[in-house]
Amino acid sequence: MKIRHHFTHFLLSCGAIGAMTLCFWISSVLPAASEDSAAPFISLQARLAQEGFDPVMLKTLFQKPDVHFEPRTMSLFFMHSEARVNYDQFLAPETLQKARKYIQDHLLDLDSAEKNFGVNKEVITAIMLVETRLGTYLGTSSILNTLSSLAAMKESGLRDVVWNSIQEDRRPNRSAFEEKADAKSAWAFQELKAYLKYTGREKIDPTTIFGSYAGAMGISQFMPSNILAYGRDGNQDGRIDLFNPSDAIASIANYLKSFGWKPGISYEAAFDVVYHYNHSKVYVTTILKIADQLKMAS
Repeated sequence: MKIRHHFTHFLLSCGAIGAMTLCFWISSVLPAASEDSAAPFISLQARLAQEGFDPVMLKTLFQKPDVHFEPRTMSLFFMHSEARVNYDQFLAPETLQKARKYIQDHLLDLDSAEKNFGVNKEVITAIMLVETRLGTYLGTSSILNTLSSLAAMKESGLRDVVWNSIQEDRRPNRSAFEEKADAKSAWAFQELKAYLKYTGREKIDPTTIFGSYAGAMGISQFMPSNILAYGRDGNQDGRIDLFNPSDAIASIANYLKSFGWKPGISYEAAFDVVYHYNHSKVYVTTILKIADQLKMAS
């Protein structure tokens, strides 16, 4: 998915022996945090500096105690299965009722988005419902740690750490893992650059934003590159903050318009547009079903 690698609820656990084994493995490959928590990211810092980022800023950032390589989070990229997502939950009567109330509570912003971008308020609300339960489940993963860890997987040693953290019963074959790791590390490096540009522009500490295990953030679950490209200041306060409902609503509307949404759009065309938001046909079908249910109640 280009805008957000779908925000799925993963609750992973392991027993004491498994945790001890994993910790032993990681400690044998990575330096202890007390010695140099920035060590896994030294090569990454050099690559970022070559892209024009201030080396002093990078060194200070990656030496912060909250910044570290996260193999367990990385392993989710290789275990996720779209078929495991239960989309029917979003069509439950009580869930739809919450969405209807959200529309009433944010009607001014939704009407403004509909007027300025031509995108139905019901579709915008449906996306926020599925992505973050209308902003009530935003994710707990450090965006900086996630993107930095993925980008650093270009290094073979760190890649081995991740491989050994994947549950054996959900581990792909090694060649498939290597192919995906190559693609994900290259993608994450671009997203990390966008994230540092965004946080720098908005004067935000990069260590303070949390989101999905895939690096998406805010009520709309935008990836950093899409914040730069499609983010909009819905409340006109001079900032783009996708944790703010006004900005999230305007940004979703702008994104959909940019990919072809227009008033009176056909079902087939609407399907294609929403598919850009999440490359899952089940996801798109669910979004459009929710929107239809919300329209019927209006």
